[in-house]
Amino acid sequence: MNRRAFLLLSLYVPFAALAAQPGKVQNLDDALRWLDAMNANGTAKMSGAWPLTAVLDHLAQSIEMSMDGYPESKSALFQGTAGAAAFAYFKWRGRMSHDLAAPIPGAAPLAKGDWQAPALRLRAAIKRFEAHSGVLKPHFAYGDLSKADYAIAHTLHIANHQDEISTA
Repeated sequence: MNRRAFLLLSLYVPFAALAAQPGKVQNLDDALRWLDAMNANGTAKMSGAWPLTAVLDHLAQSIEMSMDGYPESKSALFQGTAGAAAFAYFKWRGRMSHDLAAPIPGAAPLAKGDWQAPALRLRAAIKRFEAHSGVLKPHFAYGDLSKADYAIAHTLHIANHQDEISTA
């Protein structure tokens, strides 16, 4: 294998690591199936700081804000350096790791109560994102992302929060 082929392969192989994580969403269609399974099962247990209602609401907010805009953003310098590097690293390794109890800066308070309404909100946000053909807003930390990169960011974000959700 020549050097160029090796380098290109090394850029794509780590994202396949997500596929090696059983039960984790690997794309936004998987996220919809995960919501279907959670709804059919009727129960989910949380091991983190937030209740399921808040997590689902947070995930929906993130997707909606990619189309509507984030209320607060890091500086352009941060987005172009540390933020862009963080996203590139998450994308490269096929896995995100972030503070699972950190709200989106400036976002509305997260939902409380029954989890079905935020699950419907998340489903609607995913469907809206998939159908969206307009300009996407810069991510509050990562800056400008293409639709494909936003889909990866949303997928990795959902998969990271799945670390604290058990539906079995």
